[in-house]
Amino acid sequence: MTYAITPPPVPSLPIVGSDQRFPVRRIFCIGRNYADHAREMGAVVEKDTPLFFCKPADALVTDGADVPYPQATVDLHHEVEMVVALGAGGHDLSPEAAAALAWGYGVGLDLTRRDLQAVAKAKSHPWDVAKAFDHSAPMSALVPSTAATVDANTVLQLDVNGERRQHTTLGEMVHSVPEILATLSRLFELKAGDLVFTGTPAGVAALQRGDRFHAELVGVATLDGRVV
Repeated sequence: MTYAITPPPVPSLPIVGSDQRFPVRRIFCIGRNYADHAREMGAVVEKDTPLFFCKPADALVTDGADVPYPQATVDLHHEVEMVVALGAGGHDLSPEAAAALAWGYGVGLDLTRRDLQAVAKAKSHPWDVAKAFDHSAPMSALVPSTAATVDANTVLQLDVNGERRQHTTLGEMVHSVPEILATLSRLFELKAGDLVFTGTPAGVAALQRGDRFHAELVGVATLDGRVV
């Protein structure tokens, strides 16, 4: 097969302890999955209607690269999240079947142009320009599920310039990973290579040029970076 233009490279993530890389197909995200964050944003958690949105796979920032401060905003916010990488797919799955899709785990930032999101919310517009912009998904290397222990007591946290900004345990999630994946599988056919950002706790705040961040899914994955 020949192409009219050069095909873009396949987005991918490094894998801890391997020289192989994990190819990324799509990035799904869930909003308002920690009640304390929903409250700080003035929103109400609706258990029966989880809120999903997507980022393009090429929004990933990997391998410790600097994160460019995005255009069209003066209010860039960090949102630290556990990320689940899928090694298989399916649709209309039960939570038990969906849980088996998890290939590995990492930690990432769902960067948000908060000022653009506020405008979109006020006008009942989609959030794409606030969430799906270039370089909006800094991401750690993945740890295979066979080498990681992730449970309700696992700590998720973020430091900016050495100051703790966000801290929680995964047990505080409104929707568990099996529930998230099962619900997504009723909306999309999930496939190997998909990433799922599982929501952020309270403490979201602005990032400035020059800020350094350290995100951690404690005992599993770390992410260090700088905004430029």
